[in-house]
Amino acid sequence: MNNSQSEAQGVIRASVCMASYRGALYIQEQIESVLVQLDPADELIVVDDASGDNTVEIVKGFLDPRIHLIEVAQNQGYVRSFEQAVLASRGKFIFLADQDDLWLPGRLELMLETLQTSGVVASNFDVLGGGPRDGVPELRAADSTHYLRNVLGTVIGYRPYYGCGMAMTREQAQIFTPIPGYIVESHDLWLALCGNVGKTMQHLEEPTLLRRLHEENVTPRGWRSIGTILRARIMILRALAEAIRRNRATRI
Repeated sequence: MNNSQSEAQGVIRASVCMASYRGALYIQEQIESVLVQLDPADELIVVDDASGDNTVEIVKGFLDPRIHLIEVAQNQGYVRSFEQAVLASRGKFIFLADQDDLWLPGRLELMLETLQTSGVVASNFDVLGGGPRDGVPELRAADSTHYLRNVLGTVIGYRPYYGCGMAMTREQAQIFTPIPGYIVESHDLWLALCGNVGKTMQHLEEPTLLRRLHEENVTPRGWRSIGTILRARIMILRALAEAIRRNRATRI
């Protein structure tokens, strides 16, 4: 279905799911970079996690019918906010977006094309301003079908899956949600496990966004304590077992 047919029939092709929290400094620029790539019948769902600044007012100021704002009264964390946004979405294809990045032109169409044959797509990113990637390696397209290696890399922590560079089909979202309650961080690694276990992951070597690195990034930039690392790995192992269970259940 082309863009004109989508608009005429009111079909929601793409749902962009964004979690916001105290994002007043950056969210307007990010939303602008998203909206310019959406069709009139597409949607942007923003779940605001009880921001204490004027993030909500900025989102409301767009007056764009494609934006659907969900205000959360009590802080629930970004994983639950992304989950809520995905559950509220109606599009055939679902994109994850952070509040402080910038989408590069052509991102939506490039990832939509990939999702015609894959359940999950993960892309690379460039750093806003051209700075270093803080040692983060790049995804390689040739590794897309190395599902076992990708799973091991996700569990160990060296496969660079970032939610801001990921998208999925509606069918994949039914495996992704509900996100297990013990997953309190790294929703992107959960999605990566679901996609690789189901053998439907595709890597894009092209960067599709500019990632803004600052002191308030949710993804940690420095070293974490041993205890924190161990707890995170145990969580990911539990998530792997659940991803296997859900993918098996879909085949029955």
